[in-house]
Amino acid sequence: MARVPVSFIATDAPDLAEGFYSDVLGLTLRERTPYAVVFLDGDHLLRIQIVPGFQPVGHTVHGWLVDDVAQQVKKLGQKGVQFARFKHLSQDALGIWTTPDGSQIAWFKDPSGNVLSLTSKSDSDPI
Repeated sequence: MARVPVSFIATDAPDLAEGFYSDVLGLTLRERTPYAVVFLDGDHLLRIQIVPGFQPVGHTVHGWLVDDVAQQVKKLGQKGVQFARFKHLSQDALGIWTTPDGSQIAWFKDPSGNVLSLTSKSDSDPI
């Protein structure tokens, strides 16, 4: 059996997480248990763990590689997603930062404060 990654994100608000990841991000709800809200994201499982008293960290915990970051930012913005701005990065009007290698990244938070990202690769990126 090939190894398939499973990602974990924490929340103390499973109802909000379920709505956000399904209705806003468009992921498919696979199951909900007393311990996690589980989504299918392509062929990848994303487990939103239910952690009472959860406190988010200040860095990116999960992200997606997309073809067009600007298009995705606009689409999510129409659904009310706010994109983060960082003083130390030069971001465009949509909040997108272009890395030195030409990749583009935008960050946003889920309802629990987890930092998520969208990235489009540069032409030199082998992925």
